Amino acid sequence: MTQVNFLNDLSLQNTWLAIGVFDGVHRGHQQMLHLLTTDAHAESAPAVVLTFEPHPAVVLGQQTNFKWLSPPDERTALLKAQGVDHIILQHFDRDFASISARDFMESLSRQLGIRHLLVGYDFALGRDREGDVPFLTVLGKRLGYTLQPVTPVSDQNGVISSTRIRQHIRSGEVVEASVELGRLYAVNGEVVHGDGRGRTIHIPTANLDLPADKLIPTNGVYACWAWVAGVRRPAVTNIGTRPTFTTGEQALHVETHLLDHQEDIYGQKLSLEFAGRLRAEQRFPSVEALVGQIHKDIKQARKILA
Repeated sequence: MTQVNFLNDLSLQNTWLAIGVFDGVHRGHQQMLHLLTTDAHAESAPAVVLTFEPHPAVVLGQQTNFKWLSPPDERTALLKAQGVDHIILQHFDRDFASISARDFMESLSRQLGIRHLLVGYDFALGRDREGDVPFLTVLGKRLGYTLQPVTPVSDQNGVISSTRIRQHIRSGEVVEASVELGRLYAVNGEVVHGDGRGRTIHIPTANLDLPADKLIPTNGVYACWAWVAGVRRPAVTNIGTRPTFTTGEQALHVETHLLDHQEDIYGQKLSLEFAGRLRAEQRFPSVEALVGQIHKDIKQARKILA
């Protein structure tokens, strides 16, 4: 697989192309990517995805305090897993946003030799979002590509979207998010040293250093699968400010207790997959009361993960 950060860094011919942000690479995205890769490879054509960084809505001032479901590195890994041959992680800024839809599509045609273009049903690109489906369909007749708007994936609550999944994650609804993603929601980070309180109460935890632009589930306690060095282990994870030990702390901590595991994993990469939310974070009257609740959490997590 080839990955570049600018369109001009890639030169191909007879490509099948999908354009979109693809944050989360959820079930709707997966449907489009399946169509892209299956049909492109049936014609021995390269399957290419053009996506963006930063998020266009952030650059254009439509989003504040934005967090990714899948930051760039994670997103490219997910796209690769879908069978994509080439990924353009196009840098998006105000200058790029000012390019007309016609000029941009002409650049795409020169660089990629597009023969087939897949987009979402409500897609639009270019200055003032002029490049909508009708516009791109007409332009395709001149530039030599066909356009395929892809029908969205819906459930009983409507169209599955990255926005809706973010709302689930922010509410701690990790099960609902996993259904719409088609996999468990995950965070990835390095295990770093904490304050060591877990060991003093005989419940050691791995403290994660996570990317600042990654969306973290809301404060609470979760049943998780933890992946370390390619091995999956059951875990209980606390996200929050540790109110039993601190007062008024604002810093967010993500700490996970790997069940039946005592090895030193400092400095290693760890991935957490969220299988269910056990409870909200709370302040306990004593350390003993906290420990008692943690043991209840572990018992409940084992049931969920079983």
